[in-house]
Amino acid sequence: MISYRHHIVSLVAVFLALAVGVVLGGGPLSDLGRDDRRPAAAMSAQQTGARTAEYGDAFATSAAPTLYAGRLQEHPVAVVTMPGADPGVVGALTDQIAAAGGTVAGTYAVRRALVDPSQKSLVDTLGTQLAAQLGDGAVAPEASTYDRIGQLLGLAVAPEGLAAADVRAVRESLAGAELLDPPVEVGSAELVLVLLGDRTDPAVLAGVVSGLAAHAPGVVVAGETATAAAGGDLVTLRGEEAAAMAATVDGAETALGQVTTTLALIRSLTTQGGSFGASGSDGAVPPT
Repeated sequence: MISYRHHIVSLVAVFLALAVGVVLGGGPLSDLGRDDRRPAAAMSAQQTGARTAEYGDAFATSAAPTLYAGRLQEHPVAVVTMPGADPGVVGALTDQIAAAGGTVAGTYAVRRALVDPSQKSLVDTLGTQLAAQLGDGAVAPEASTYDRIGQLLGLAVAPEGLAAADVRAVRESLAGAELLDPPVEVGSAELVLVLLGDRTDPAVLAGVVSGLAAHAPGVVVAGETATAAAGGDLVTLRGEEAAAMAATVDGAETALGQVTTTLALIRSLTTQGGSFGASGSDGAVPPT
């Protein structure tokens, strides 16, 4: 028998499918046939589609507490924002984490120099020095430049087993080199939410994400709808090996995408990876 929770998840997926279907109907596929409707009728259909999308968002928001069932309680989350990430989306996702019973252990803003390929020498030098300072076992010796800096970032946000003085040294070094803003609400996290912003070099993003996943039990990468379009960050990341270690969610600027992202965080407690959202290959909403 289908449980009430699964029924709600199915409805959320249906609403998302309807919304996406309306968008596709106004795109290139509409050229396959002639639309003989009067302009007023076409406008009415567009308005209906907008209302459907709004209803899907409202439904997801109201159903979220039941779907979450407080399962992020005692599972602190670190929020890592990439350059250009929308502060409004960060705030909305933080609210959803709280609605799921979780707390934000720290907010870490990655600065542009960390992901700028022209600054690779700085990133490589600092990463090598910090890895040597921490000693054997902290960072994989075979790690590449951005995988190494991702592992160090992982130690800064989810420092299980690392001495407090070493954690502080990593955080201060990353901030001192202007690769990371001084973190807000600093604490140790179990899960990591990465929010994408401006376009990031694919190799850089994949390295940072895989590095984070080496130290955090669960990593979720969320991006706005545009990041799942051709050439977008989520599209390229989903084609990398790092995608097996971190879940990806598109549509983070919408309420439905924010609920989906939070469900992905819950899922990451037991299962890594997965591609979710309107363009996700594993479904619109993570199975919970």
